[in-house]
Amino acid sequence: MLRLSKLTDYAVVVLVRLSRDEPIQTSPGIAAITGVPEPTVAKVLKTLTSAGFVTSQRGARGGYRLAQPLSAVPVADVITAIDGPIALTACVEGSGAGCEAEHLCPVRGRWDPVNDAVRLALSRITLADMDRNIPRAFQPRPVAHPPDALVLDAQGLNAPVLATLSAE
Repeated sequence: MLRLSKLTDYAVVVLVRLSRDEPIQTSPGIAAITGVPEPTVAKVLKTLTSAGFVTSQRGARGGYRLAQPLSAVPVADVITAIDGPIALTACVEGSGAGCEAEHLCPVRGRWDPVNDAVRLALSRITLADMDRNIPRAFQPRPVAHPPDALVLDAQGLNAPVLATLSAE
């Protein structure tokens, strides 16, 4: 099964989040809105900054911002920045990994075209494409400041605590 790492998934979430609302956002703020743990957000932001996707600003009004628009960032580049080269098997060119059976393997080198096709497909999809295709129900919602406390009523519906208390 082909599967991206959680860090790559989180990196996409963080980059999409940085494209919204405030031009400069903090690691704790991103964590609060996305639900990704803050230490993980900080780790992802550090890697994304090193890779040039994000710039950081120090100081009281510091934080992180996108270095380029989402439309300029292919998904393949984010995967490579977080997980390293896209390689389906250990013997694919550029994977850096070896295989014990490489010298005996009857399909040696045959995975390269498959790997190239996957890499090309991921290179054609940008983060803007990913952002456009997020169903509305799953898009991050802005957090109210201060957040309204919510409780569940008898039918399981959310209702503001203040309304519940004033009705008593």
